[in-house]
Amino acid sequence: MVNFGFGLLASSRINLDLFDKEKFDSLATEEPDVRKCIACGSCTAVCTAGKFTPTSLRAAIEELQNGRDEVAMNMLKGCQLCGKCTMVCPRGINTRHLILSIAKIYSNKK
Repeated sequence: MVNFGFGLLASSRINLDLFDKEKFDSLATEEPDVRKCIACGSCTAVCTAGKFTPTSLRAAIEELQNGRDEVAMNMLKGCQLCGKCTMVCPRGINTRHLILSIAKIYSNKK
């Protein structure tokens, strides 16, 4: 390997082979829309709760895909299920149902 003089800190590295992909697969089975998300950020841009809390559905989905369940759940705690994100999603994802499915799957299985 070539040394370019920089690298990732251990805290920034994610080894995707080490986490349980079964949870995300069960989420995708219950709510297939989670795989349709293109991480455009529209949901985060219109989120009223996101202006006051670290709420971001886009980022939470990415964290779930990377096996960081606790971080994702903390991002969704501030969600008030107002539905603004559903209205602006260019992929037509039912974000309310997705958030409720995430809460159900990730809070029950540890």
